[in-house]
Amino acid sequence: MYSRILVPVDHSDTSAAALAEAARLATEQHAVVRLVHVIDLAQFAWSANEFLDVPQLQASLKEGGNNLLLERAAVLREQGIEVETDLLEIWGGQIAKVLVEDATRWQAHLLVMGTHGYGGLTHLLLGSVAEGVMQHTRIPVLLVKAPVK
Repeated sequence: MYSRILVPVDHSDTSAAALAEAARLATEQHAVVRLVHVIDLAQFAWSANEFLDVPQLQASLKEGGNNLLLERAAVLREQGIEVETDLLEIWGGQIAKVLVEDATRWQAHLLVMGTHGYGGLTHLLLGSVAEGVMQHTRIPVLLVKAPVK
């Protein structure tokens, strides 16, 4: 049923929980998993560029993103899951939009992503990538919260 599962990853506990659930589903469904990580190269370009080496910071973002993808992919491959990875670069755009575009282009059957599940003022201030994805895609989305510690 879900033979192509896209999973956005970062360093959060919610992302790790989503990856674990995607691995479980991929094993059951014999699915291919595509791991993506989004970096915003514009985050350093607009301010303090006379004090910071912006190209070096951007290179560091890319290196960190690629390392994260390699680490997460290795975990899935150890479980016998076929994995693809991609580092998605944006320049101040909306992460949710980039994720939906990538999932559509890749023809994902399911998106599995972590969510903090914040409400109220925290949600208002921080927004929600997961909510943005839900609003802009027709692809089924499975939201996973990290276990309570």
